[in-house]
Amino acid sequence: MTIRIGNAPCSWGVEFADDPRNPHWRKVLEECAAAGYRGIELGPVGFMPEDPNMLGDALDEFALTLIGGVVFKPFHDRSQWADVIDAAGRTCKSLASHGAKHLVLIDSISPRRAPTAGRADEAEQMDAAEWAAFRDRIAYVARMGREEYGLTVSIHAHAGGFMDFEPELERLLDEVDEDVLKICFDTGHHSYAGFDPVAFMKRHASRISYMHFKDIDPVVKAKVVENRTDFYKACGQGIFCNLGRGDVDFKAVRQVLLDSGFDGWCTVEQDCDPTLDVSPLDDARANRDYLYSIGFN
Repeated sequence: MTIRIGNAPCSWGVEFADDPRNPHWRKVLEECAAAGYRGIELGPVGFMPEDPNMLGDALDEFALTLIGGVVFKPFHDRSQWADVIDAAGRTCKSLASHGAKHLVLIDSISPRRAPTAGRADEAEQMDAAEWAAFRDRIAYVARMGREEYGLTVSIHAHAGGFMDFEPELERLLDEVDEDVLKICFDTGHHSYAGFDPVAFMKRHASRISYMHFKDIDPVVKAKVVENRTDFYKACGQGIFCNLGRGDVDFKAVRQVLLDSGFDGWCTVEQDCDPTLDVSPLDDARANRDYLYSIGFN
């Protein structure tokens, strides 16, 4: 059993490929490697080069493995289906061309759900027909990634989307076959949603194929939930703190992974606002050092 630690472009403030505030993709690779990581995610499709030779040469240069990629798109909005499929297809091709394993599906933030991030009892729910279509769109992309590209596909809950809170995540898991859809479990988003990450992991350890390590500042969380703060403004207020400084018990997370025989990648994600005076490289190093200190190699 081997647990490997990677990082992701969102730790450098990269949320959307066309954001002019993004650092250069090579800088992200260079600093990821300098911070002691040996794997990295693709980031939003179009951020890293889609030319496999160009990206492959850079990954080799910095001794990095491409771990996987995320499709962060509005699965909840049928009018945006063409955009979802385009992003999914391009992401799958990039991952397959570099031997990456993990395709992660995330329903992006919806104006209907954004104000109730962290407020499960107040959040708007889909009706039966809307839910069925939403579920089927996720399952369609999952089957495409698995059957056409040989990827391990997982669902990832995210604040402000329609796949946010524990009950809807578990409902999806009940309705889509485990062979088709696994879990990419994000410790921080689960805490943001108001649920216990470790308890969820214990119940669903056998279905977790991939991990995102994120920590939550409980003081900031309380404020942004109370004030119904926009997700990206919450990032700017520091809701995602350095690992070990928030309310996620990473020693317990590690123990669940060990007890379940988890074998694979755990990727650090410390979403940040690229306009703030922060050092992603320093944060990446601090997070790697913390994980070493509690027994991750």
